[in-house]
Amino acid sequence: MAIPTEPIGSIPRPPALIEAARAFESGRISQAELHSHYESAVQDTVARLEATGSSVVTDGEQGKDSFVTYPIHGLGNIATNGTPILFADGHVRQFPRLTKGPFGYRTPADVYLDTAQRYAHVPVKQAIASPSALSFLYPQEGIRGYSREEYFDDLLSEQEGEIRRCLEKGAHAVQIDFTEGRLSIRFDPTRRLLSSFIDLNNLLLERFSAEQRKRMGIHTCAGADRGSAHSEGVDYAALLPSLFELKVGNFYVQLASEPDREHALKTIRKFMKADHRIFVGVINVLDPRVETPEEVRDRILQAAKYIPLDQLGTTDDCGFAPFSDDTSRSRETAFAKIRARVAGTRLAARVLGME
Repeated sequence: MAIPTEPIGSIPRPPALIEAARAFESGRISQAELHSHYESAVQDTVARLEATGSSVVTDGEQGKDSFVTYPIHGLGNIATNGTPILFADGHVRQFPRLTKGPFGYRTPADVYLDTAQRYAHVPVKQAIASPSALSFLYPQEGIRGYSREEYFDDLLSEQEGEIRRCLEKGAHAVQIDFTEGRLSIRFDPTRRLLSSFIDLNNLLLERFSAEQRKRMGIHTCAGADRGSAHSEGVDYAALLPSLFELKVGNFYVQLASEPDREHALKTIRKFMKADHRIFVGVINVLDPRVETPEEVRDRILQAAKYIPLDQLGTTDDCGFAPFSDDTSRSRETAFAKIRARVAGTRLAARVLGME
């Protein structure tokens, strides 16, 4: 039995794609020209991921403006002045705001899955935004004629359809990005906000069977954008007891960049459940240095002291460019780090007698 290893999602976009997106927004190129750049980027990304030895790939989120706003990009009822998200280095990402109802997706995730599957020779996983992340869209002051409850009904219906189509189209897994889990504790140390996020996300997950939820997962991290995080100081002991109440089979947990990995692993062991698979982060996406396979191996061997081998997997801490304009890491660095993850996972499996 090998140790499963999977990417999280995003890969830095080629400079030509970034420039094409800017040119399209300013009216200098057509939608067809932009789409041609996008197709080329996905084809190259999938091929290079397969060349690392990855047995599961993604589209690198080449066509998404960000990991969370992809379904609403281009809608007419979205304003840019929503909740600000402050990162440790001082830069801010402004979350958008819904201005009127009803709410609906413009581009669901299965559209990106279709493209990746045209080029992939191995299984493709698909990342999606969480209900709790998109809950930030609805303004605190409300929207006249469109209640918060109506918004959540529309949101959950869109997300249910998105996930069902991904599963029906053969996605290896559907990963729900929950970076706002740790962020919620920074916003509200009482954890009432976190509790509301868990409840909202479970409302979505409960729409699926136990068998379907085995192919679904949750990704948690402290954020990653322009080489900085937004909630790295939040203790996993405050998050994981609630996180493991989410009704999925797989958890992708940032770990490589944790200052005290052993503390995090002890917390995981205490609160994980018998039907969970824990994909531990063994690649620090915020560090420009490429890990060696031996470093990755040793991180996995440390995790294996706390997580049963039949419940252990490996991943990257986060995507390498969750926002499309993030050029703080190169494509070459991302693929080199993924190659080290794949090779290091094989080394660890050999040491553990799993090959």
